[in-house]
Amino acid sequence: MAVPKKKTSKSKRNQRRAHWFKKAELQAQRALSLGKSVLTGKANGFVYPTKEEEETEE
Repeated sequence: MAVPKKKTSKSKRNQRRAHWFKKAELQAQRALSLGKSVLTGKANGFVYPTKEEEETEE
């Protein structure tokens, strides 16, 4: 027979939510850092086409 599941405590729920928000915050920091390095031209780990390369391919 089907038995209802136990209720998750508020502390467990808050812990999971905090972990989820922390992961999102870390990804946002990485994206912002990558964007800044691309704008300054110091990006080493990110390859992207420049306008000069696009014009030479045509």
